[in-house]
Amino acid sequence: MRSTRTPRPTASSTRLYADPVMFSPALREAVAAGDITLLVRLWSRSKVKEGGRYTNHGFTIEVDSVELLPFSEITADDVARSGETDLEALRRRAAHAGPINDDTLVYRVEFHVV
Repeated sequence: MRSTRTPRPTASSTRLYADPVMFSPALREAVAAGDITLLVRLWSRSKVKEGGRYTNHGFTIEVDSVELLPFSEITADDVARSGETDLEALRRRAAHAGPINDDTLVYRVEFHVV
């Protein structure tokens, strides 16, 4: 009897997902233009996968890397790439799901618009 399983995607295939990554209205234009290429999220588990493509707000991003790290490891370059003016502004934006201290684990997600 033949299997009816759907083949798993290979490393060279790309899957398109909808809605796991939301951007605030103030940042959407800069994300769509490619000016913002990094996000920091306070998630209980990763909601994106490296290589995954996510469509929302009329544009598609592809995730380049996903890293779980303490907020204290966020760099000045990360802040600039996130579109925020300073580390505390990034902390406030990412804290919509709960308080973020320096030792709070956050997801650092690098992406590009496709």
